[in-house]
Amino acid sequence: MSQGQDWKNLSTESQVVAAGRPAKKPDGALNPSIALNSTFHEGGPIGYGRYGNEVWSALEEAISILEGGQTLILSSGMAAISSVFSLLPPGAVIVAAENGYQGTTTMLKKMHEAKKIEVRFVNLPNTDEVLNALTGAHMLYLESPTNPAIEVVDLPVVIAAGKKQGCIVVVDNTLATPMVQNPLALGADIALHSVTKYLSGHSDILLGCVVTKDKSIFEGIEQARRYGGAIAGPFEAWIALRGLRTFALRMQRSQENAMELAKRLEQDPRVLKVRFPGLPSDPYHERAKTFMKGFGAMISFEVKAEIAQIDKMCNSSILIT
Repeated sequence: MSQGQDWKNLSTESQVVAAGRPAKKPDGALNPSIALNSTFHEGGPIGYGRYGNEVWSALEEAISILEGGQTLILSSGMAAISSVFSLLPPGAVIVAAENGYQGTTTMLKKMHEAKKIEVRFVNLPNTDEVLNALTGAHMLYLESPTNPAIEVVDLPVVIAAGKKQGCIVVVDNTLATPMVQNPLALGADIALHSVTKYLSGHSDILLGCVVTKDKSIFEGIEQARRYGGAIAGPFEAWIALRGLRTFALRMQRSQENAMELAKRLEQDPRVLKVRFPGLPSDPYHERAKTFMKGFGAMISFEVKAEIAQIDKMCNSSILIT
């Protein structure tokens, strides 16, 4: 890149290839170093390993470019989710998916049963059901496509409704990724990810992240990370940054593969139903086209088989585990 070239004129995909690199100088390192230390010399902005390090900052910068907000890295996707729920006061009301990611729903059920918060579980793809549950809510927690059913939520409508009601609106963007949709651009307060999945991309680390444009939310999450201790290891952050360099290409190919697989599954007589928003036959296809930049790479399908046959199919797979 020539010095005269405007960094912001590059595509997001190109920026991520070099985001977070140290300042350019003769014989300087091209990539951030792995900070294997607990303590830093005084006088700087970090001071202690629980507060930050160079490779955290580099990874956060790269994800911020993708999502369009300020990013905080945490130790896992569940740590990211927990940090978001820590923003809620005791007795707060949260609207969330009744059939969403099991880690999230399990945590919410336990918090609800302990009377720490009130949870209104709804069918997120049913827009009217979501809207009817918003009165008096403090937070609207969304995921789209949903995990594992791959149902598409009408994000522009429900985000706007949540904001109108004064909710903190959160979108788990793990399955869609920033290549397919940008929740903050749609009006959400928070986008979060299990970085373990597509962003890192190689099934070799556990990390999560929270992204926001709101200063008070950012500060609240940073405090939750700092004093809750759910911090990312510097080596894991470095591995994730390396994986993120190829994220755009990997996601492009993953979406192409998913489309081909969905078409083949749809034609297979042993398959009862395929759920993939890229198929014209999918009930959420038209909705997805209105605001998504692609269809993602996750497929859900049902087969005509007994449990033993399904187990045999899963145990016989090579590329899918």
